[in-house]
Amino acid sequence: MAQKTATLLPSTAELLLQFGDRLRMARLRRRLSAKQVAERAGMAPMTLRSLERGGSGVTMGAYLAVMQVLGIEKDLNLIGKADPLGRELQDARLPVRARAARKPLAPQDIPATDIQQMPKPPQDAQDWIKQSDFASSTALAGLITAPAPLTKQQR
Repeated sequence: MAQKTATLLPSTAELLLQFGDRLRMARLRRRLSAKQVAERAGMAPMTLRSLERGGSGVTMGAYLAVMQVLGIEKDLNLIGKADPLGRELQDARLPVRARAARKPLAPQDIPATDIQQMPKPPQDAQDWIKQSDFASSTALAGLITAPAPLTKQQR
């Protein structure tokens, strides 16, 4: 008895069809026959044919097996990596905390002793800093100069 497959929206079915086409083109670029790829992926040639036509009944594992044979399985890591919609939804659900009105710290309000009391990196890190021309946080902190206090006219 054949298993039921989920009904896809036309736009989603088109994406699957395009994906199958791209897999077929990748196979042809490598000059591999359908029979060779099917054997290496451990599937019947009929399954590969359905896969290359964007069949929604083909399992994700079968698609991945073909990608592995073609050497492009790492591309699967790109799917959903950015997820801008998911991030917007997540940010919308973050609780908003009420903050007490306070004056932000100005550079002159931070004691210079706080900057100088930072622990020094270990010797191997210092060697790496010298070899790579890396600017340490201590060196960058020394470049910061506190702005002159504002006069009453400037406020």
